[in-house]
Amino acid sequence: MTNSAMNMKTELCEENNEEKVAFVKVVGESEATGKVEKVYEDIKKTLGIDFIPNMYKAMANNPEYLEASWNKIQATMSYNGKIDNKTKDIVAFVVSIMSGSDYCIGVYTDALRHNGLDDEALTELYSIVDTYAGLNRLNIASGVKADKKPWHGCGGNR
Repeated sequence: MTNSAMNMKTELCEENNEEKVAFVKVVGESEATGKVEKVYEDIKKTLGIDFIPNMYKAMANNPEYLEASWNKIQATMSYNGKIDNKTKDIVAFVVSIMSGSDYCIGVYTDALRHNGLDDEALTELYSIVDTYAGLNRLNIASGVKADKKPWHGCGGNR
């Protein structure tokens, strides 16, 4: 984490003496009007929480983007397709690790714990990320081409 990111976490907003939560001004619930207020209410209702997560408050500087992002998240994460919610959370967790987003890693660590994963399971996920990040880098650097015959992953006959 950069020094500026670390400093941001402890810096206080001068106007209301609250902890700064983003590099941009966030739109608090008491400031939300119109489209932002409507999306905020839907977020709380859908997620079953009584607050607005910081990432949405940062997005709210652009109400159209907030609404589009919320709709996209709902279209992927709330859609009852062939992938169950726990698997979706695992994918989001792994992408968050690969992207280096402390915020999302924290959110999805909590989501996975809520879905029954313990420290042993989380460490197993970390080890998979570690193994395949390295294998992918090796294959990219080596210019390895796709096999002509299909095979079904490195786990063998499970």
